[in-house]
Amino acid sequence: MYRQVKTTPRKRPRQTRSKDTVETILAATARILVKQGFDGLTTNAVATQAGVSIGSLYQYFPNKQALVAALIERRLDEKNERTHAELARVAGKPLPEAVRTMIRMTVENYAAAPELSRVLIEQVPRVGRMARIAELHDGTLKLVAALLHARKKELAINDPEMAAFVLVASIEAIAQRATLFQPARLTDPSLIDEACAMVTRYLGVADG
Repeated sequence: MYRQVKTTPRKRPRQTRSKDTVETILAATARILVKQGFDGLTTNAVATQAGVSIGSLYQYFPNKQALVAALIERRLDEKNERTHAELARVAGKPLPEAVRTMIRMTVENYAAAPELSRVLIEQVPRVGRMARIAELHDGTLKLVAALLHARKKELAINDPEMAAFVLVASIEAIAQRATLFQPARLTDPSLIDEACAMVTRYLGVADG
């Protein structure tokens, strides 16, 4: 079990210059995490690679755990924004198309930076962001459940909420397992094809 430390930022950047500084710091954090892992990550190394003073870094982040937490939250927010936009876009589309879009989007979220995704997945327990993940997960479940409710007459399911949970959990698990253990599968088109076949059969619709 990890010893919990403060991982909230000391302050939020407001001006363009300070926002640029934080962006540079987080980009350096990501590079070091991918190359050296959490054990090789230090605030001094981040400051050096970012080209900022250690004092500037500490204005925003109290420790390396806070740096990792900020990266995780950024990835979660980006993923959540894209998920909501894509689900809204396909709400009126044929269900097989909506399913394929949801699966493709999930896989692409991890495939965009698989090494960083793997490291961040591993560090979630250390920096304590499970509550944020659960919050966003619940929001996604509601969107998917609403989509299934609207199409319930077309589907071989009795409980749209339960079906939404099964679908979201299954798709996330597939993408995460590929990221952690077989990242090459993230760019294999057959991964999306097979996942679509699984989901559409479960729902009782033909994969168009």
